[in-house]
Amino acid sequence: MINIQEPGRCWENVPMDWATGLPPGGDRGDNACLVIFDRFSKVPILLPCHKDDTAIGTALLICNRVVSWTGIVSL
Repeated sequence: MINIQEPGRCWENVPMDWATGLPPGGDRGDNACLVIFDRFSKVPILLPCHKDDTAIGTALLICNRVVSWTGIVSL
């Protein structure tokens, strides 16, 4: 098993994953959720998205909804 070092500050270590298979909702018919988690503060960010979003779309979502709030993070 790999030992993962504990982060020393907020938004230093930020894993993310997708929750898919959700029923469509919202104006865009989002059917997935991008889950971003700060390991230091234990704060999650849940962003509605579509399971077919591209890498560019996901990057824009992170920049517009996360980086604007937290600053640059380590993913």
